[in-house]
Amino acid sequence: MMKRKKNKIWLAAAGVIMMAFGLAGCGGEKEKGKPEVHIGYFYNITHAQALYMKSQGILEKEWGEEVSVKWSAFHAGPAEVEALFSGDIDIGYIGPVPAVSANVKSQGDVSVIAGAACAGAELVRAPGADITSVADLDGKTVAVPQIGNTQHLCLLKLLSENGLAPVDEGGTVRVTAVENADVQNLMDQGNIDAAVVPEPWGSTLVKGGAEILLDYDALYQDGNYPVSVVVVRNDFMEEHPDLVETFLEQHEEVTQVIASDTDQAAQVINEEINQSTGKSLEPDILRSAFEKMTVSAEVSEKALREFAQISLEQGFIGALPEDSLVITGDVKKGEE
Repeated sequence: MMKRKKNKIWLAAAGVIMMAFGLAGCGGEKEKGKPEVHIGYFYNITHAQALYMKSQGILEKEWGEEVSVKWSAFHAGPAEVEALFSGDIDIGYIGPVPAVSANVKSQGDVSVIAGAACAGAELVRAPGADITSVADLDGKTVAVPQIGNTQHLCLLKLLSENGLAPVDEGGTVRVTAVENADVQNLMDQGNIDAAVVPEPWGSTLVKGGAEILLDYDALYQDGNYPVSVVVVRNDFMEEHPDLVETFLEQHEEVTQVIASDTDQAAQVINEEINQSTGKSLEPDILRSAFEKMTVSAEVSEKALREFAQISLEQGFIGALPEDSLVITGDVKKGEE
């Protein structure tokens, strides 16, 4: 397992001047000088480390009464990005595309500091749909969780590689944003022909009769791409480097725990999902979902910058990220 050394976080480039902004947000000193760390995440297994740490109170135990830990759940990347910009969260588990967008739009004030999970998404076709290849999406309706998110950009790349384009770009493929939980109903109603979804939704749809067109390792880059990463507000990191260092140490240790005993960790994560949402995943769905993703604290800057290039080409960002995109200390930058 990777070991980190104290005080080796690479702080953001000179010129980050959001100190007053950060102290006005939730990362400032509160409760008579007691630091608070606000962490954003989704109730999704691709944010497995966050769910595990929250369930086990790992950060709370590590810091004791010296630091107050606050967890905030989100349902979409843009909402979490706004929370980063406003200072409502300091550290966040988020998709790679929103992470890139946050870095560019904040002019480098939000950076990726660790990986969380890779792959974990599929292109599935509706039951009985006349689709046997990406080329057959011509004239079809394809759902993605959100316009501009990671799965959407994977789809756009696939369409481009197969000589297709969305309707709004003069092409023939209708791309629509649909909540993951609603895809099954819309497929059953005949309103959606295919969908690109993250786990556990891909496994859920397959159990409901959908069929995999491109599995997790064929959707994009042979599965060597991040589906979730960890980001930080750089002003918070500059103000509290020791807190960020400790967080990263625990994130990496939990990553190793999940990787070494996935079945046990999956049960803990599922219990946390159930406690927070009132609904747990069925055992076979849970098992399938974890088989289709890899938990990893490694960061593939190459993959992030490829997502950035697609985002720029599609008009989701106005410029490519600068050097502040990835700040990882002695965490090795992946070069898949």
